[in-house]
Amino acid sequence: MESVDGGHVTTPAGYRASGVTAGIKPSGRPDLALIVSDRPAAAAGVFTTNRVRAYNVDRNRHLLSVGRPLRAIVVNSGNANVATGAQGRADTDAIAAGIAERLGIQPTEVAVAQTGVIGRPLPMEPLRAAFPSAVAELGPAGGLDAAIAICTTDTHPKHTAVRCELEGVTVTLGAIAKGAGMIHPNMATLLCFVTTDAAVAPAPLQHALEAAVGETLNCISIDGDQSTSDTCLLLANGAAGNPLIDSLDDPRLEGFAAALTAVLDPLAAQIAADGEGATRLIRVEVEGALTASEARLAARAVAASNLLKCAVKGCDPNWGRIACAVGYSGAAVDQDRLTVTLNGVTLLYHGEPCGFDAAEVSRGMAAETVRIGVHLNLGEARGHAYGCDLTEEYVHINADYTT
Repeated sequence: MESVDGGHVTTPAGYRASGVTAGIKPSGRPDLALIVSDRPAAAAGVFTTNRVRAYNVDRNRHLLSVGRPLRAIVVNSGNANVATGAQGRADTDAIAAGIAERLGIQPTEVAVAQTGVIGRPLPMEPLRAAFPSAVAELGPAGGLDAAIAICTTDTHPKHTAVRCELEGVTVTLGAIAKGAGMIHPNMATLLCFVTTDAAVAPAPLQHALEAAVGETLNCISIDGDQSTSDTCLLLANGAAGNPLIDSLDDPRLEGFAAALTAVLDPLAAQIAADGEGATRLIRVEVEGALTASEARLAARAVAASNLLKCAVKGCDPNWGRIACAVGYSGAAVDQDRLTVTLNGVTLLYHGEPCGFDAAEVSRGMAAETVRIGVHLNLGEARGHAYGCDLTEEYVHINADYTT
């Protein structure tokens, strides 16, 4: 497996994308993205579990439940179109229909995602006016433009791609994502779109996506708020020409799932590092858990702790906040066996407090990435999670978000 420098959703064969300005964002930045497969693509998706959610989430779930191929994903940013009633639902359907008409496909072949402010009607007139340019500017190099157009408070676009071999056939996976605030997913506002030229049937595709998301995008926490719009969609168009992976028992599925995890994990880290107002990425690594799910529970609890986030901001090696979060995480913990380390070097706690040079450790916490190690010493399972520090700028961004 190898990473593709600068890769994104049009790195795999058979995809085109675009990103244009429709006028939704007051800033005038691009806010309408379109991703198109040149052939029908098997699809899978994972979505928010928030009971207040975007209509497009329910619409996409329905499209996937039918099991028919998709051809396109259209995304608008700057307006989440959530809690906007019947008009909001009609507007989402109109977006799918308008894009489908210009592509010469059916509306049921078009998935829709939306992100931005909740509770405001979509400005449909400028959106419709931008459809022709979104289609006209589609191209095999347009993945980066699409990555830019889906951003809201992100400071930069997020994208990755990897290549691997399945039975001697080279396949490629590419992805783009957005997210900087309202991030604490259970699938943060988080959108992620993945494309692959591998041939994979819907059932194994869904299985692989759920497993990969569980180890990556579901292991981020920026602020503890779970979005109404979380969406991760995966398209597989088979353009690479590998024999179809058509069952959960296919031995090639493991390799494909590993590649999917490899393309999503860097995105998870990019999202956490770009948290609103963040200055440092926090990576929490848990070992010695009874199960992998418990390891992820413990890691995510630490990454989500606002007290710990503040300590990282202040370069304060307050290991008690780490131990506390592990204790309430839901994972099995024996405090007499618990070990806490910082940046892979300094032992802070090992069943009892350890002596360390607090000033030296504090200086080490000024690094761009702060690595927190937790060893439960109860089993063999491990897991990790990503977070970021909590700063004054986060408050400023969210205090002024709509005013």
